[in-house]
Amino acid sequence: MVAIAPTDTEIIVIGSGIGGLTCAAMLARYGFEVVVCESHSIAGGAAHGFERDGFSFDSGPSLYSGLSYSPSANPLRQVLDAIGEKLPCITYDTWGCCLPEGDFDTSVGASQFGEVLAQLRGAEAVAEWRQLQRIMEPYAKAATALPSLALRFDLGAVFTLGQFAPAFLQSAGEAIALAGPFSKIMDKNVKDPFVRNWLNLLCFLLSGLPADGTIAAEVAFMFSDWYRPNAVLDYPIGGSAALVNALVRGLERHGGQLLLNSHVAEVLVENNRAAGVRLRSGKIIRSHKAVVSNASVWDTLKLLPETSVPQRFRQQRQATPECDSFMHLHLGIDAAGVRSDLACHYIFVKDWEMGVSAPQNVVLVSIPSLLDPDLAPPGKHVIHAYTPGNEPYDLWQKLDRTSEDYKLQKQARAEVMWEALERIIPDIRSRAEVTLVGTPLTHERFLRRHRGSYGPGIRAGSGLFPGPKTPLAGLFCCGDSTFPGIGLPAVAASGAIAANTIAPLYKHLQLIREVISIPVAPE
Repeated sequence: MVAIAPTDTEIIVIGSGIGGLTCAAMLARYGFEVVVCESHSIAGGAAHGFERDGFSFDSGPSLYSGLSYSPSANPLRQVLDAIGEKLPCITYDTWGCCLPEGDFDTSVGASQFGEVLAQLRGAEAVAEWRQLQRIMEPYAKAATALPSLALRFDLGAVFTLGQFAPAFLQSAGEAIALAGPFSKIMDKNVKDPFVRNWLNLLCFLLSGLPADGTIAAEVAFMFSDWYRPNAVLDYPIGGSAALVNALVRGLERHGGQLLLNSHVAEVLVENNRAAGVRLRSGKIIRSHKAVVSNASVWDTLKLLPETSVPQRFRQQRQATPECDSFMHLHLGIDAAGVRSDLACHYIFVKDWEMGVSAPQNVVLVSIPSLLDPDLAPPGKHVIHAYTPGNEPYDLWQKLDRTSEDYKLQKQARAEVMWEALERIIPDIRSRAEVTLVGTPLTHERFLRRHRGSYGPGIRAGSGLFPGPKTPLAGLFCCGDSTFPGIGLPAVAASGAIAANTIAPLYKHLQLIREVISIPVAPE
């Protein structure tokens, strides 16, 4: 059934990425009339799922944690709890590494990585890692002491965060360091070159930047989730599409509406206030309360009339540094006779000396059908390999997507992903039945991402993420342009914070009483 666009509503959310959907579902849960305008025919933004020839693919994220239990420190799990949605997950704890040092498996949890270090680097590196784990414990407590669902960007935060203050104040000293780069903690405590490379890699996967650009809070959150006793990783049954569907269900069950194929061309401004949107079709939808943009910082600016915000604001936001883009390789393969000890995920690094953010140097691989066989036909596997935020847009911007040069460059730039996959399944090329290659231009076109970017590359210590508010009354923002970190927890937190800031304080306090408790991981 095709949703009919209303002519007016209380709140319009532009974009159905995870940030936009969490914001919209939370606003609907608060009792607002909410309409989400999505440009494409499917919801989810960079996290959407799609099917091809019987294979179900994740377009973007494939590594999840903190979703299979509740209460959880993961903001996305907190949002799902708030809107009353379940998300059945398969849990596991191991992934594979294809590094310059060799190929091996490692696991989340308190001890197993120490065993890997013992084999690769010896007792001194193990002792250094164990010491770092101890050092990170108070930082992890500080990073998770304030639930994101209690955050808002106004004076009401004094009340919503008040009940969590005792736990936070116990770690107040560490909280100051959390705003700085993780490299300050790492440089003081880690000397082993492999451990330093490993931490830089994890930082890059968290934020698109190495340790000297990643805020310590993100790494502390990761340590609290990955390197604790009995830690597990999660995979939603049905893939990322199941996660998106859960958020859409929550939105609609609370009275919200999702409009697909509804590209927003302009934010309407009347009497110095965001008053609605004009769709590319020409249809106008007015908003009585607010407009929330889940578009990137650069793409949001394109929607605003030139004089609607101060020129200085426009220039500052336009100058936001960006992470590079992606190459994607989606495969549907014949799995007959494939080795039986495959891991669901692999990290491939070609050369540590190049740096973790160097183009064509790091590749991530996901084989989710190992966990959820229904994602592929019987006897088959789905594979998603990608270069995570290290593909320069400049190599692509002048190419015509229909040209032979574009096809040849796709083939050449995809080669590093094939190389990584051949470390795992040597005859992978002959097994491929479906082969799809995505480029920065794919990101730009289908995800409406400025220059195909992974998101803002704001380095720790050099700038702050701006939060949900803007100088234009009635206009708010959410997504990876507003909150540190680029992964799902960060954008979910951004959506919740935007919704909380719009909601009346008394409703926010009521939600906290009903939903939030201090997170405790399962034993």
